[in-house]
Amino acid sequence: MNKETLFHDALDLLKKLISIPSFSKEEDKSAEIIATFLKGHNVTFEQVGHNVLAKNLHFDPSLPTLLLNSHHDTVKPNQSYTLDPFSPIEMDGKLYGLGSNDAGGALVSLVVSFLNFYHRSNLGYNVVLAATAEEEISGTNGIELALKHLPQISCAIVGEPTKMDLAVAERGLLVVDATAKGKSGHAARDEGENAIHKATQDIQWLNSFVFPKQSKLLGPVKTTVTVMETENKAHNVIPDSCRFVIDIRVNEQYSFEEILQELQKNLLSEIKPRSYRLRSTMIPLDHPLVKTGIELGRKVYGSPTTSDKALMPFPVLKMGPGDSARSHTADEFILVEEIREGINLYIELVNQLVSKN
Repeated sequence: MNKETLFHDALDLLKKLISIPSFSKEEDKSAEIIATFLKGHNVTFEQVGHNVLAKNLHFDPSLPTLLLNSHHDTVKPNQSYTLDPFSPIEMDGKLYGLGSNDAGGALVSLVVSFLNFYHRSNLGYNVVLAATAEEEISGTNGIELALKHLPQISCAIVGEPTKMDLAVAERGLLVVDATAKGKSGHAARDEGENAIHKATQDIQWLNSFVFPKQSKLLGPVKTTVTVMETENKAHNVIPDSCRFVIDIRVNEQYSFEEILQELQKNLLSEIKPRSYRLRSTMIPLDHPLVKTGIELGRKVYGSPTTSDKALMPFPVLKMGPGDSARSHTADEFILVEEIREGINLYIELVNQLVSKN
């Protein structure tokens, strides 16, 4: 298909997506827009919840399968917006609007790239599209639900704003609830055992401890205490319990189980992980997707942010137009030319993988 036509189709689709709210769990209208777009291009698709799924026309179960995935949900706009977040304003080479950068630009670029391969026969890979929901909240009705309705996937490209560089590794997110136990008493009589003091000791250890295994791509494991509270509201009562929350960004050198074992060994507080779902990931540097991306002049790096890549049990390359620094900011935008570049690079990358020698 003509790349210029694909570019204009992608831009029109993104403007339509910007124009309607598509907050996580409320993506019914954005799913409908994507479904209508595919229907208008004579693409057979399936909708599962708010996820829109499609397979290439000549799908062959005997072949490996490449998944093209991005999300169509957004966060809610913050109060610093000066422009209408739901008005797709094109100005000075930029397209403004909520979700334009995260991850609308990547999504529409992948959708039209999928169109480029949809009718092709004699491919070495199948090409599957999944426009999914609930990425911004790591919900269970997004990519996890979609994967149950897709064929076995060999590898994937996840569209997120990376300036079209190759995010081969991604930090995992482990959230831990910690509870320091003490003994209540009267503050004036120096009675009891202050749970806050125990919690503070643990927090000081967390601030000073460095997990020894570093990552060349992701750096060290990062632990941050983000919440601290007691149920006690009286000024003269020693609290017998103090809860705090630890946000842990894990590099690919550690499993979650290893991190928790280290915490249990050194903390006075009881700890309980909220979830094991968002683990750190890395695609091998010799994977064909990565090698081809490097040949196309793209840089390899480790991403500090977490995406649906964490929920996929196969090699995944995170890559897309836009800049992660713009995500979730007021007056969010993407450069129009970033979309054009995204489409061109996606098509070149996929073509190298799926074309038979």
